[in-house]
This record gives sequence, C-alpha cells and structure tokens, in this order.
Amino acid sequence: MPNPKISPASIADHIRRVLKDGGSAPHSVEVQRFFKEVIQSRGWYTAELRKVAKRFRRTICQEQGMDFLVQVADELFSGAVLEEKAFAVFLLEGQTENFGQREFRLFASWLDRVTNWADHDALVHCVLAPMVNADSVRVPQVLRWAKSRNRWRRRAACVALIRGAREKKFFPEIMTLSDSLLNDEDDMVQKGLGWLLRETAKYDRKKTVPYLMKIRSQAPRLVLRTACETLPPVLRKKILA
Repeated sequence: MPNPKISPASIADHIRRVLKDGGSAPHSVEVQRFFKEVIQSRGWYTAELRKVAKRFRRTICQEQGMDFLVQVADELFSGAVLEEKAFAVFLLEGQTENFGQREFRLFASWLDRVTNWADHDALVHCVLAPMVNADSVRVPQVLRWAKSRNRWRRRAACVALIRGAREKKFFPEIMTLSDSLLNDEDDMVQKGLGWLLRETAKYDRKKTVPYLMKIRSQAPRLVLRTACETLPPVLRKKILA
C-alpha cells in the first residue's frame, strides 16, 4: 500500500543527496572533457549509477508503484546535474511495457530540458526509442520533431528511430526524415542523422546503400562519413568518392 506521507519530491531530494555524497570529484573533472558545454557532474561512473538506480526502482515500485516512479524521474530530469538526469533515465529503462501515450508525451516534453548530448541520448535512446519501436503510431509524432527550432528535438527525431532501424523497420520514414534534415547545419543533428543512417545501413544494407549513393553529393560530409562506418571498405570508398 503506497504511503501518502512520502512524496516524489522528497524521494528525488534523497536521491540527489545520495548522488552528491557518493560521487568522485576527480572523475567529475574528467567528465567535463567530453563536453563543449560547461556541465555539472557528481563524478559517477555509468555502471555504478545504473546499479544504484535499479535498486531504487525496485524499492519504489514495490512500495509506491509505477506512477510514483515516473513522478520521481520527472523531478530528477528537471535538474541541471548530469547524473540526476541519467538516474531518471535509468529508473525508467526497460519499463516500456508499463508506459502508454500519457507517459510518452511526458518523456517527450523532457526534450525541452536537455542541455547536452548525454542528457539527450540517454533519454531518447533508452526511453523514447524503445517506446517508438513498440508502437509505430508514435512515428508521425517523432517525424514532426524534425521541424522544431530546438536542435535536440531534431536530433531526437533521428535517434528515436534507431531501435526500429535495427529491426529493419520504418525504412520509408527514415528516408523521409533524412531528406528533410540533409540541409541542417547543426553538428548535433548531423551526428544524429549519421548515427541513424549507419544503423540502417548496418541492418538493411541492400536498401540503404542505393539511398546513400543518391544523396552523396548533397549530404554533409559528417553525415555521410558516419553513415558509412559499418560498410565494407569498397562500398564505403565508392560512396565517399
């Protein structure tokens, strides 16, 4: 039976204290070199952070339920500290079957709280992409993100389709998305698109290589180079020539 005296905000505050007390100051300095932006980090290693999050998830779900867990994650993803947002994602990771359209809208709204690529990729690849892959009705919503002025939503449009690409799904939608983003000058968007096309090429080379040949004269070099990374050297050289 849930305890009404315990609030999501109080649990989120407790988690913040755990993250602050258990971090590593030297490692937090090391983390900064992976980012152009100045970030706040507690200096946790990913594997240990995920392990602690799983323990919290088990306890919270047993004592308060899944809806409460989502509210705790919502509190944590509102912060500015790198590990707080990652912890929020790890609380939700692997729980796709417990989420519906209401949760998808909530998690998609978090894209407006993203401040760096790590926030973004954790949220999109570990939470949103599995939900898109599980229910294709969400794909049109993802494609609309490509028209956003927010660079992270445009990148999310690409990354959210990667899980499906690995199962040879959404190919027409991926090509439509790619066509719409080929002229995007933002390097974060270009890297996201290149990542999506790389996975598409890796798992469905027969369809993807002709598309890459078609766009090679207009695609940004960064996109094309990334898209070709898993292809055999001969094919890669042909596309990049």
